Amino acid sequence: MEASLDPLITINSEGKITDMNEAAVNITGQYRANLTGTDFYNYFTEPQKAIAVYQQVFANGSITDSPLTLRHKGGKLTDVLFNGSVYKDDCGKVLGIVIVARDIAEQKWALDLKMANDELAHQNNEKELRAAELVIARKELDFQNKIKERKAAELIIANKELKYQNGEKAKRAKELLVARKELAFQNDEKERCSHELVDANKELAFQNDEKEKRAQELIVANQELAFQNDEKEKRAQELIIANKELAYQNDEKEKRAEELIIANKELRFQNNEKEKRASELLIANKELIFQNQEREKQKIENRELEDFTNSLKLASQYSLSLIEASRDPLFTICPQGKITDTNEASVRVTGILRDKIIGSDFFDYFTEPQDARKAYQEVFDKGFIADYPLIIKEHETKLTEVLLNGSVYKNEEGEVLGVVVVARDITDQKRIEKETVEARIFAELATEIAEQAKSNAENATIIAENAVKAKQQFLSNMSHEIRTPMNAIIGFTKVVLKTELSAKQKEYLTAIKLSGDALIVLINDILDLAKVDAGKMVFEKTPFKLKSSISSMLHLFETKTQEKNLKLLKDYDANIPTVLVGDSIRLHQIILNLVSNAVKFTNTGNITVGVHMLHEDNEQVILEFAVTDTGIGIPETKIESIFENFQQASSGTSRLYGGTGLGLAIVKQLVEQQGGKIRVKSTVNSGTTFSFTLVFDKTDEAAPLENEIYELNTEIKDIKVLVVEDMPLNQLLMKTLLDDFGFERDIAENGAVAIEKLKNKKYDIILMDLQMPVMNGFETTEYIRKTMNSKIPIIALTADVTTVDLAKCKAAGMNDYLAKPIDERVLYSKIIGILKNPEVAKFGKKNVGKKNDSGKKVKCINMVYLNEHTKSNPVLIKEMISLYLIQTPPLINTIKQSLEDKNWPSLAAAVHKMIPSFSIMGIHTDFEDMAKKIQKIAVAKDNTEEITDLVLQIEEICLQACSELEHEFNII
Repeated sequence: MEASLDPLITINSEGKITDMNEAAVNITGQYRANLTGTDFYNYFTEPQKAIAVYQQVFANGSITDSPLTLRHKGGKLTDVLFNGSVYKDDCGKVLGIVIVARDIAEQKWALDLKMANDELAHQNNEKELRAAELVIARKELDFQNKIKERKAAELIIANKELKYQNGEKAKRAKELLVARKELAFQNDEKERCSHELVDANKELAFQNDEKEKRAQELIVANQELAFQNDEKEKRAQELIIANKELAYQNDEKEKRAEELIIANKELRFQNNEKEKRASELLIANKELIFQNQEREKQKIENRELEDFTNSLKLASQYSLSLIEASRDPLFTICPQGKITDTNEASVRVTGILRDKIIGSDFFDYFTEPQDARKAYQEVFDKGFIADYPLIIKEHETKLTEVLLNGSVYKNEEGEVLGVVVVARDITDQKRIEKETVEARIFAELATEIAEQAKSNAENATIIAENAVKAKQQFLSNMSHEIRTPMNAIIGFTKVVLKTELSAKQKEYLTAIKLSGDALIVLINDILDLAKVDAGKMVFEKTPFKLKSSISSMLHLFETKTQEKNLKLLKDYDANIPTVLVGDSIRLHQIILNLVSNAVKFTNTGNITVGVHMLHEDNEQVILEFAVTDTGIGIPETKIESIFENFQQASSGTSRLYGGTGLGLAIVKQLVEQQGGKIRVKSTVNSGTTFSFTLVFDKTDEAAPLENEIYELNTEIKDIKVLVVEDMPLNQLLMKTLLDDFGFERDIAENGAVAIEKLKNKKYDIILMDLQMPVMNGFETTEYIRKTMNSKIPIIALTADVTTVDLAKCKAAGMNDYLAKPIDERVLYSKIIGILKNPEVAKFGKKNVGKKNDSGKKVKCINMVYLNEHTKSNPVLIKEMISLYLIQTPPLINTIKQSLEDKNWPSLAAAVHKMIPSFSIMGIHTDFEDMAKKIQKIAVAKDNTEEITDLVLQIEEICLQACSELEHEFNII
């Protein structure tokens, strides 16, 4: 209890505190003596809620993470998560509960920090919105200024027009003045020249005519002047409207300017807030580093507390499972000599049912009851007994010699409740002793025979190993020889099926394709079975997304289930972690086999694929997979044999439904070799459930993208493909498929020809057959990679999909492989996938830390993670880089020194501190995995000879990272 850093309290059934640790004393501020015997709920801010939680523990047996608040004597409040379970005596009676109150102040602080970061992100978004509005306002202002300029230009034109009209008016006024002066002059002349009256009258008449003309002109001039005045008034009205519009625009401009000022102030405020948040984040990061260091110190104590908590939860089940776990007869006996409990081994040895054994006299099952009573009494006298010889009888027909071992068991008050004895079966031991004596007598005579037998055994071993190798080579060759023509048969069948065919022709070709597919499935089953039998089956450990993986598998059966009018259902546990570590390919193989069988043997109803989590801890999860159908079922007498090679439920099953009887045998081997167990429950004509359990590791890594199936895109052109294939049929098939894709292609009949073509022409990708004359695919790839130093993507075309060939493909430097017969969609997807994402090649070697074509080392760090998590704040980035540069060199020195001193705990601790920095600085995950492997080996102290090379690689990459980060630091 005292090892726990969290408050731990035991409470009896009346709600009184019976015991506690020092952490409980500290958090309440009460002395231990004052706490003992008091009501536990008085120390919470909400006593009724605490009582309800307490009652829930008694009702359910346990409770997890119930939030409550503890009150210190001085008034301090502490938020905790309430975890508890009941504890019982040996008879199963509940005595009380044990609770652990975990302080969640740090979690709340982390939540507050997250909320602050969210608020900062919100403010940044608001800032961006304001900036966008400011841009729009500026565009609006520019538009209004242009309108204003256009109106001003129109106003200038109107003023010029008005000025011109005023000039014309002045001209007409001057002409009128001249006409009036002329009229006055004529009147004067009339008076002075009366004697010229006639002439004057004539002249006057003439002048009157001229006057009328001038009057007409004056009228026209006045009309023109009136028109001009009207136009002037219109222009004046337009000028007034233009002035009002200009005034309005000036007002709008002033408003936009004021809004701009406010936006600038808001922007400055948000920048200040951002700097404050960045400072808080810097402090938080430092605090997080300190907490991580403290967490390392408390790791052992927390593990012990977790083990203690788990042991409390499993206490009641532990004793029962312990009894059944013993393979030897085990009895619990009360002081009166009556058997109170026993296990299945006792039933097997005595031949009597458990119900009849319980309550009977312990001594009645031995040939010498008095000796058994004497041994029983000795246990009570001494408290234990060891290796006491007795003989158990089974219906007085079979005798089993045993060694009796036992001890008393007590309650909490120390009172002896009875004894527990285990009867170790020594029948085999006695037989071995007898045989040993006989063997010693004939040892000298057997020596010569043994030496001869040893020689024969060695020869037999050599012969067996050669036979296994020959079998493996035979399977590889046969796979290649069968798959190569099957590639052409299935490939050309698919090509012909795309052409225009009659119904009969299409029916015949479909039958050929189905037969070819069935033959390929049979070949795959035989190869898998051979690999399992030879112990060559390799299980990968890679991250993958289980839910999406299951969904994609079930998608394959949609067409078949729709044809049979079946419902394919999925029951997936939402609590399963998103990414797990394991062999997704083998899991696919297991589930595909089981679902395929379910579809085959079900004519009506449902097929359900269920995945549920049975157990989870910090490192692993245990999952149960189940495939349930409503099909024909399996007779109970055949259930044990269906997992054997070439076995089916009945002879009629193969005749009616087809199949080789290898699928379930392979499934069983795949499950058991991964440490799992497969089970089957079936009722004839009702249905069958196949279930199995597997263990998967947990991880924080992201799962790699699975191979994406691309649809044919005729717009993707200009892809040059070099096909290296020796068989004319396969050459023709590849030409046909690549022409359908719209790709440019050349054919090389062997590796030597391919190399000559590569020297004379540039290609985007190579499709490489493995088995060829002159120069095979492995030799050609090695020459391309090492001699030509070319990085061109290479996809292996292999008819042998054994583990050996795939490993050789990877070692030779090939990027991916494709098994024959070729699936055109997979071929197209692999070509497009590799050319679109050359970094994602399955077999591509990691170049981090290695030299590129120019002789310079490939950069090992990636600043994306730092930029994302610091919001590109240069102060925070420099701080993080400084911490890495300060901490990493001493850690490397510690690792090297610990390796030299063989101080494995120190080595493991130093590597553990280094592991988080790989992802922070964007160093490739391979090196993080390498560090984890060093830690694992150091903890296990096993295979330590591997560590030296791994440490040298870690040192090299870390020193390179330090150099690159110093350069980044100086740039910032």
